[in-house]
Amino acid sequence: MYFDSVSAALAMDGHGPYVWAAYGLSLAVIAMLIMAPVLRKRRLLRELRGEYRRRQQSESASSVELS
Repeated sequence: MYFDSVSAALAMDGHGPYVWAAYGLSLAVIAMLIMAPVLRKRRLLRELRGEYRRRQQSESASSVELS
């Protein structure tokens, strides 16, 4: 290993905070890029279910009125 200890690897000769911040930011952006479509799909499915239920209720209500 290039560094003598874990603390030396984290410090990286004084550059550690910048390097680890860049890694953290990159991981956060990648996580958001992965999660955004998943969350969008959930929201769309929830909206479609609600619309389907509203249509079913309105159709059943209109069929009751016709009877």
